[in-house]
Amino acid sequence: MRTARIVASAAIALAATAAFATAAERARTGSNPIVRDVFTADPAPLVVGDTLYLYVGHDEAQRDEMFTMREWLVYSTRDMRHWTAHGPVMNVAGFAWARKDAWASQVIRKNGRYWFYAAVEHDGTHPGKAIAVAVSDRPTGPFVDARGSALITNQMTPKGTHSWEDIDPTVFTDDDGTTWIAWGNRQCYIAKLKPDMIGLDGPITEITPPFFEEGPWLHKRSRTYYLTYASLDRSTQRDEHISYATAPSIGGPWTPRGLLTGSGKYSFTIHPGIAEFRGKWYLFVHNADLAIGDQRGAIGRRAVTVHPLTYARDGTMRPVVQTDAGVTAR
Repeated sequence: MRTARIVASAAIALAATAAFATAAERARTGSNPIVRDVFTADPAPLVVGDTLYLYVGHDEAQRDEMFTMREWLVYSTRDMRHWTAHGPVMNVAGFAWARKDAWASQVIRKNGRYWFYAAVEHDGTHPGKAIAVAVSDRPTGPFVDARGSALITNQMTPKGTHSWEDIDPTVFTDDDGTTWIAWGNRQCYIAKLKPDMIGLDGPITEITPPFFEEGPWLHKRSRTYYLTYASLDRSTQRDEHISYATAPSIGGPWTPRGLLTGSGKYSFTIHPGIAEFRGKWYLFVHNADLAIGDQRGAIGRRAVTVHPLTYARDGTMRPVVQTDAGVTAR
């Protein structure tokens, strides 16, 4: 009997030590999640000089709400370990024609200004999700509506299967100075932006890769273009993963490269953001592995994380394992 008690006590002690170690690791500077005092989602990094800015949606869901998102936040770092909060950069109410839903966004710098593209719910004049564009002279905002109307509405993509296909914009400027925007849910679209950054300069083209669900992200490394996205093989997967495709030009053809990561812990959704900063590459995603007070992570209460990203000699991205260690794993 005494031996059994000793074994049980030892097991409890080991479990407590493991739990303490996990908590301690999460508390380390540079570990995940990046933000611990509010729930955040849909990370979008932007590098400006020696600073990386990270734009996120603010999850405010209560109880069993799915998504309650009213504003976008921004954080900055110069070392990938210490993050400074700059507060909200914009509220969805700043788009007078939008009803709600401060969904995924991305900011890009061009012509000396900062251009903010985001998914919102349009009012009854153009039912469905839409993509807005705002502008600021500073990366930390505040941003203001740049055109007074939606850049993209659901009616502009009539071949889509549902009213929320026009979400999750990603914006990319190529070496020749042309800027492209890609977006979508179930269907992935791409179009060139006009030099003024507030209009489309040509047709909308569909480039949907295998198992595309949402959250596209465009970037380029050397001569290779990358389209990274949240994927869902509905025959085998319950939650979104991250997959990617590559191409020799922004116009394709896009070659599927398979999975980059598994799902985010406890989260149905996942959303990639990729950046090179101080000579190293990073992948930002979100999961639902954060508790704040009595609120635990959920589909509408997520947490942004960051992980080292590396490439093989052939230009493919090596699979990323999501950990609590974050950049401290380097």
